[in-house]
Amino acid sequence: MLDTTGPADVAGVRRLARDGLLAGSAAAARPRALARLRGGVYTVAWPLVFTRITKPLEHRRRHADCARGLEWLRPDCLDRFHDDVEAVVDHTLRRATGPIGNLEGWLATRLTPATVDAHRRRRGEIGALQRPRLPAWLSGALDGDGWLCDLAVQLLVWVGVPATAGAELWPLDGWAARRTELTGEPPPTRDTLDREVERVLAAMRTRPAWYAEHVERPLGHKQAPVAPMPAELPALELVASHERADARLAGLAEQALRAIELRLNRGEAAAAAVASVVRTVFGEAPSSSVDADWLTTALADRGRLDEIVAAALAILHR
Repeated sequence: MLDTTGPADVAGVRRLARDGLLAGSAAAARPRALARLRGGVYTVAWPLVFTRITKPLEHRRRHADCARGLEWLRPDCLDRFHDDVEAVVDHTLRRATGPIGNLEGWLATRLTPATVDAHRRRRGEIGALQRPRLPAWLSGALDGDGWLCDLAVQLLVWVGVPATAGAELWPLDGWAARRTELTGEPPPTRDTLDREVERVLAAMRTRPAWYAEHVERPLGHKQAPVAPMPAELPALELVASHERADARLAGLAEQALRAIELRLNRGEAAAAAVASVVRTVFGEAPSSSVDADWLTTALADRGRLDEIVAAALAILHR
């Protein structure tokens, strides 16, 4: 949608806003005209949304890559960005009823209420509490424990958030840090936090209808947890090991032939040159795939050495 609106659409939106006619025109517009109005507002709004809402949020979430620009946003972050821009567009086309001389300036004052209202509306659509608060009955079921009551509120907030906790159902690492901050106690073990979450859920389940509507239903809208990828994937073997060994030997052979030819050109005796080079290249090179004992025996055998020398000279046309 970012590239479908031309300058004329944006100019038309600005003119209607200056004249105080933007909201009225949107309410009366036919579908095609309304789409052009939405596109014009979208074009004006999205840089403000990214700069003032998306970028700071991604920094808080430690998504440095997402904060670099639209093209770097991860899929879930990009979806959230588009949701926020759409919320601002909807808000503008409903609320821009008076003259607006500076559209960007007016939009900047509406970003937070527009996105917060839309966020609450989306939470309500899936059954999550729009403004999670601790019911008195739930506080009583938790014996008024400060940490467990806070955990209950965090849980009610989390079920309405589109994000997932990786392969986990609950963001336990974040809740562990919050527990330490609130109680002043050392970080809890995983088992301790699991038991505390289960105690809160058990208390919530004492009101089955409430639990089904405000916990189970919104949880059902989250994506299924994704199993973590291994830290390092095993390398894909494109070439068999014996083929790699043959390739190494071929390379060593070419290296040896060049060295033998250089020594022969200097006037060195063929047998001495070949024996020295073969022993150095194939006997000392790491991972040469040549058995060192076999090589030593072969070079010590005059008959075998003569065969090796003859083969080298034939290849070099000497």
